[in-house]
Amino acid sequence: MRQMEFKMERENLVKEGEEVSVIEGILPSAYYYTISPAVAMSANYSYRDRLKTNRGIVKEIKHNDKGYYVVVEFDEEQSE
Repeated sequence: MRQMEFKMERENLVKEGEEVSVIEGILPSAYYYTISPAVAMSANYSYRDRLKTNRGIVKEIKHNDKGYYVVVEFDEEQSE
């Protein structure tokens, strides 16, 4: 299982335990992921750290002075 953190601008867009899908974006030297439909965005990842699946489960939603963060767990063994 692999966990990734996504930055979410507003609260209550997803809930813990919810299944979400992600869309892969491509930059010249990195990849990034967006929880669909435009709920939250990941950091940039190199090619070797690229996701092998596009569906995951929300494990945790954190809030601090910088905003909301969604932790999503992906089962890459069951990749699509």
